[in-house]
Amino acid sequence: MAAVASALAATGCTATTADSLPALKADVSKQTVSGLSSGGYMAGQFQIANSSRVFGAGIVAAGPFGCAMSAGAKAIPFFPAALALNTAQAQNGCMADYLSSLGVLDAKRLLAQARKLADAGSIDPLSNLKASKIYLYSGANDSTVALAVVKAARDFYLAAGVPEANIDFVSGGPGGHAFSTAMAGNACETTEPPFVNNCKYDQAEAILRFLYGSLEPKGTAAEADFTVFDQRRYASSDATMADDGVVYVPPACREGGCRVHVVFHGCRQTRALVGDAVTKGSGFADWAATNRLIVLFPQVEASSANPRACWDWWGYTGLDFLTKNAPQMKAVSAMVDALGK
Repeated sequence: MAAVASALAATGCTATTADSLPALKADVSKQTVSGLSSGGYMAGQFQIANSSRVFGAGIVAAGPFGCAMSAGAKAIPFFPAALALNTAQAQNGCMADYLSSLGVLDAKRLLAQARKLADAGSIDPLSNLKASKIYLYSGANDSTVALAVVKAARDFYLAAGVPEANIDFVSGGPGGHAFSTAMAGNACETTEPPFVNNCKYDQAEAILRFLYGSLEPKGTAAEADFTVFDQRRYASSDATMADDGVVYVPPACREGGCRVHVVFHGCRQTRALVGDAVTKGSGFADWAATNRLIVLFPQVEASSANPRACWDWWGYTGLDFLTKNAPQMKAVSAMVDALGK
């Protein structure tokens, strides 16, 4: 399987480079997001925190908003101890399903937590979620994030007022802990880098079609339309973002008016680790090529607090990680805003 990762990684050498993101007059009022695992959690966080302008999320192998936020974390003045509480809850209650009896996955508890953030202005009003569209996926061979955890995300959205018709919950397929494609990647049931699996299921299409409705037929993303840009222009050092991110801009979007879809990679799935397995192998860019869609692929980097290069869904950048002003949230918002100029 290492050969698969190497082959996909090798496709990245011809991408153009730029210091900053292009100003494309993109329509940033109608964003969508998606992600796998930690990226799925981040997609959910980002959509809920910014629901006034992010109307949809594709969440693959991840659970509900705020799942890892321990009830006692903010009462502890010593940050490493507070983070340890969140880390334990994340691993045992929001990946494995060992803490449901303690209410970790309880939709009412999680919704009350979200309402406090909304009432404080730390996230957008939850009333926006009534117009949101949410895609959720759990593979039958996923031993990393339990089915019950993904089901808890559905329960949260229903409790928050998302109509049942606006939630597409997909489970039972043979996928491992990975993003599914129609052709590229590892064997479907596996869970190993680059976490892109050939399941004869085009998950990029499934997500985009559910979020946006009808799509034009799939195209082919040209190498020249991928740009590597300097993320440091948009992120503070405490966001622990990688130096470079990637954006795909189809020719039709160079004159403005296109929508933006943000793809959040999973743990151990950064461009530094798996090359272009996500940016070019996931299929999002191919669908964007014919559907007036810009695709942003932001990247985090590994650190001592985050050795697997995961997005922050348990608080390693700070206990405000769920809010619009959290370091990674602000960084990605700044990137999207740059595309809208």
